[in-house]
Amino acid sequence: MLVEEAARLLQTFGAETRIFDPRGLPHADDVDVKNHPKVKELLELSLWSEGHVWCSPERHGTITGLIKTQIDHLPLVSGGIRPTQGRTLAVMQVSGGSQSFNSVNQLRQLGRWMRMFTIPNQSSVAKAFEEFEENGRMKPSSYYDRLVDVMEELVKFTLLLRGRAAYLVDRYSERVKEDRPLDPATDLASQAIADHSRKEAQASNP
Repeated sequence: MLVEEAARLLQTFGAETRIFDPRGLPHADDVDVKNHPKVKELLELSLWSEGHVWCSPERHGTITGLIKTQIDHLPLVSGGIRPTQGRTLAVMQVSGGSQSFNSVNQLRQLGRWMRMFTIPNQSSVAKAFEEFEENGRMKPSSYYDRLVDVMEELVKFTLLLRGRAAYLVDRYSERVKEDRPLDPATDLASQAIADHSRKEAQASNP
Protein backbone atom coordinates (compact mmCIF):
# COMPACT_ATOMS: atom_id res chain seq x y z
CA MET A 1 0.00 0.00 0.00
CA LEU A 2 2.92 2.35 0.66
CA VAL A 3 4.18 1.74 -2.88
CA GLU A 4 0.73 2.51 -4.31
CA GLU A 5 0.56 5.72 -2.28
CA ALA A 6 4.01 6.68 -3.56
CA ALA A 7 2.87 6.03 -7.13
CA ARG A 8 -0.15 8.32 -6.67
CA LEU A 9 2.12 11.10 -5.47
CA LEU A 10 4.55 10.64 -8.35
CA GLN A 11 1.68 10.81 -10.81
CA THR A 12 0.52 14.02 -9.15
CA PHE A 13 4.01 15.42 -9.70
CA GLY A 14 3.72 14.56 -13.40
CA ALA A 15 5.63 11.26 -13.47
CA GLU A 16 4.57 8.10 -15.28
CA THR A 17 4.67 5.09 -12.96
CA ARG A 18 4.64 1.33 -13.29
CA ILE A 19 4.58 -1.08 -10.36
CA PHE A 20 6.25 -4.47 -10.68
CA ASP A 21 4.26 -7.33 -9.15
CA PRO A 22 6.83 -9.91 -7.97
CA ARG A 23 4.35 -12.77 -7.68
CA GLY A 24 5.61 -15.64 -9.81
CA LEU A 25 9.19 -14.36 -9.92
CA PRO A 26 11.58 -17.35 -9.74
CA HIS A 27 14.64 -17.57 -7.53
CA ALA A 28 17.68 -15.92 -9.05
CA ASP A 29 19.59 -19.22 -9.11
CA ASP A 30 16.87 -21.21 -10.88
CA VAL A 31 17.71 -22.75 -14.24
CA ASP A 32 17.16 -20.59 -17.35
CA VAL A 33 15.67 -17.67 -15.41
CA LYS A 34 16.66 -15.15 -18.11
CA ASN A 35 13.86 -16.43 -20.33
CA HIS A 36 11.23 -16.36 -17.58
CA PRO A 37 8.46 -13.84 -18.41
CA LYS A 38 8.59 -12.20 -14.97
CA VAL A 39 12.35 -11.74 -15.21
CA LYS A 40 11.98 -10.22 -18.68
CA GLU A 41 9.25 -7.91 -17.40
CA LEU A 42 11.43 -6.74 -14.51
CA LEU A 43 14.39 -6.02 -16.78
CA GLU A 44 12.22 -4.20 -19.32
CA LEU A 45 10.72 -2.00 -16.61
CA SER A 46 14.16 -1.06 -15.32
CA LEU A 47 15.36 -0.19 -18.82
CA TRP A 48 12.22 1.89 -19.38
CA SER A 49 12.58 3.82 -16.13
CA GLU A 50 14.49 6.94 -15.17
CA GLY A 51 14.12 6.27 -11.46
CA HIS A 52 13.17 3.49 -9.05
CA VAL A 53 11.34 3.29 -5.74
CA TRP A 54 12.36 0.28 -3.67
CA CYS A 55 10.24 -0.69 -0.67
CA SER A 56 10.57 -3.62 1.71
CA PRO A 57 8.98 -4.72 4.95
CA GLU A 58 11.47 -5.26 7.73
CA ARG A 59 11.47 -8.92 8.68
CA HIS A 60 13.81 -10.28 11.34
CA GLY A 61 15.73 -7.01 11.24
CA THR A 62 16.42 -6.96 7.52
CA ILE A 63 14.91 -6.72 4.04
CA THR A 64 12.82 -9.61 2.79
CA GLY A 65 14.13 -12.28 0.45
CA LEU A 66 11.57 -11.20 -2.13
CA ILE A 67 12.97 -7.69 -2.61
CA LYS A 68 16.51 -9.10 -2.67
CA THR A 69 15.46 -11.60 -5.35
CA GLN A 70 14.14 -8.76 -7.51
CA ILE A 71 17.43 -6.89 -7.22
CA ASP A 72 19.41 -10.09 -7.86
CA HIS A 73 17.58 -10.47 -11.17
CA LEU A 74 18.84 -7.06 -12.33
CA PRO A 75 22.31 -7.60 -13.80
CA LEU A 76 24.97 -4.92 -13.60
CA VAL A 77 25.47 -5.41 -17.34
CA SER A 78 23.10 -6.99 -19.87
CA GLY A 79 24.07 -7.01 -23.54
CA GLY A 80 26.40 -4.07 -23.02
CA ILE A 81 23.65 -2.10 -21.26
CA ARG A 82 23.55 -1.37 -17.53
CA PRO A 83 19.83 -1.55 -16.60
CA THR A 84 20.16 0.35 -13.30
CA GLN A 85 23.24 2.54 -13.70
CA GLY A 86 22.60 6.26 -13.56
CA ARG A 87 18.99 5.95 -12.45
CA THR A 88 17.68 7.67 -9.36
CA LEU A 89 16.46 5.64 -6.41
CA ALA A 90 14.22 6.28 -3.41
CA VAL A 91 14.13 3.72 -0.59
CA MET A 92 11.27 2.99 1.80
CA GLN A 93 10.35 0.44 4.42
CA VAL A 94 7.38 -0.56 6.54
CA SER A 95 7.54 -2.13 9.98
CA GLY A 96 5.00 -3.94 12.10
CA GLY A 97 6.56 -2.63 15.29
CA SER A 98 8.65 0.34 16.35
CA GLN A 99 10.44 2.49 13.81
CA SER A 100 13.62 1.10 12.34
CA PHE A 101 15.97 1.96 9.50
CA ASN A 102 17.61 -1.42 8.90
CA SER A 103 15.84 -2.10 5.62
CA VAL A 104 16.31 1.35 4.10
CA ASN A 105 20.00 1.25 5.03
CA GLN A 106 20.42 -2.10 3.31
CA LEU A 107 18.49 -0.90 0.27
CA ARG A 108 20.84 2.10 0.10
CA GLN A 109 23.82 -0.24 0.09
CA LEU A 110 22.29 -2.27 -2.73
CA GLY A 111 21.47 0.88 -4.68
CA ARG A 112 25.09 1.97 -4.49
CA TRP A 113 26.20 -1.47 -5.65
CA MET A 114 23.81 -1.19 -8.61
CA ARG A 115 25.38 2.19 -9.52
CA MET A 116 22.27 4.21 -8.81
CA PHE A 117 21.87 7.74 -7.44
CA THR A 118 20.05 7.18 -4.16
CA ILE A 119 18.39 10.37 -2.95
CA PRO A 120 19.18 11.61 0.59
CA ASN A 121 15.63 11.39 1.95
CA GLN A 122 13.86 8.13 2.82
CA SER A 123 10.62 6.81 4.30
CA SER A 124 10.28 4.42 7.24
CA VAL A 125 6.75 3.77 8.46
CA ALA A 126 6.41 2.15 11.89
CA LYS A 127 3.31 0.14 12.88
CA ALA A 128 2.22 0.36 9.27
CA PHE A 129 -1.03 -1.49 10.00
CA GLU A 130 -2.22 1.63 11.84
CA GLU A 131 -1.33 4.08 9.05
CA PHE A 132 -3.79 3.07 6.31
CA GLU A 133 -7.53 3.36 5.86
CA GLU A 134 -9.66 0.36 4.91
CA ASN A 135 -9.71 1.62 1.31
CA GLY A 136 -5.91 1.39 1.18
CA ARG A 137 -5.20 5.11 1.36
CA MET A 138 -2.62 6.40 3.80
CA LYS A 139 -3.89 8.42 6.74
CA PRO A 140 -2.72 12.02 7.23
CA SER A 141 0.32 11.91 9.50
CA SER A 142 3.97 12.86 9.76
CA TYR A 143 4.70 9.57 7.96
CA TYR A 144 2.57 10.70 5.04
CA ASP A 145 4.25 14.12 5.00
CA ARG A 146 7.64 12.41 4.85
CA LEU A 147 6.45 10.25 1.96
CA VAL A 148 5.45 13.40 0.07
CA ASP A 149 8.91 14.85 0.77
CA VAL A 150 10.63 11.71 -0.52
CA MET A 151 8.65 11.50 -3.75
CA GLU A 152 9.05 15.21 -4.42
CA GLU A 153 12.80 14.88 -3.90
CA LEU A 154 12.96 11.86 -6.20
CA VAL A 155 11.27 13.82 -8.99
CA LYS A 156 13.63 16.78 -8.49
CA PHE A 157 16.77 14.63 -8.58
CA THR A 158 15.50 12.73 -11.61
CA LEU A 159 14.88 15.96 -13.50
CA LEU A 160 18.30 17.31 -12.51
CA LEU A 161 20.02 14.15 -13.75
CA ARG A 162 18.02 13.85 -16.96
CA GLY A 163 20.47 13.96 -19.85
CA ARG A 164 23.46 14.08 -17.48
CA ALA A 165 23.57 10.61 -15.92
CA ALA A 166 25.72 9.09 -18.67
CA TYR A 167 28.38 11.75 -18.12
CA LEU A 168 28.34 11.30 -14.34
CA VAL A 169 28.75 7.51 -14.43
CA ASP A 170 31.41 7.47 -17.17
CA ARG A 171 34.54 5.97 -15.56
CA TYR A 172 38.17 6.29 -16.60
CA SER A 173 38.94 2.64 -15.77
CA GLU A 174 36.12 1.48 -18.04
CA ARG A 175 37.19 3.79 -20.86
CA VAL A 176 40.65 2.21 -20.67
CA LYS A 177 39.26 -1.33 -20.46
CA GLU A 178 37.01 -0.75 -23.47
CA ASP A 179 39.94 0.81 -25.37
CA ARG A 180 38.03 4.01 -25.99
CA PRO A 181 40.13 6.92 -27.32
CA LEU A 182 41.33 9.26 -24.58
CA ASP A 183 42.06 12.88 -25.35
CA PRO A 184 44.41 14.29 -22.68
CA ALA A 185 43.28 17.77 -23.66
CA THR A 186 39.70 17.15 -22.52
CA ASP A 187 39.78 13.98 -20.41
CA LEU A 188 40.36 15.08 -16.81
CA ALA A 189 41.36 11.60 -15.65
CA SER A 190 43.89 11.30 -18.47
CA GLN A 191 45.35 14.64 -17.45
CA ALA A 192 45.71 13.44 -13.86
CA ILE A 193 47.35 10.17 -14.95
CA ALA A 194 49.72 12.00 -17.30
CA ASP A 195 50.65 14.47 -14.57
CA HIS A 196 51.30 11.64 -12.11
CA SER A 197 53.45 9.78 -14.65
CA ARG A 198 55.40 12.95 -15.41
CA LYS A 199 56.13 13.57 -11.74
CA GLU A 200 57.24 9.96 -11.27
CA ALA A 201 59.58 10.28 -14.25
CA GLN A 202 61.04 13.49 -12.86
CA ALA A 203 61.55 11.88 -9.46
CA SER A 204 63.37 8.89 -10.95
CA ASN A 205 65.55 11.10 -13.18
CA PRO A 206 66.64 14.05 -11.03
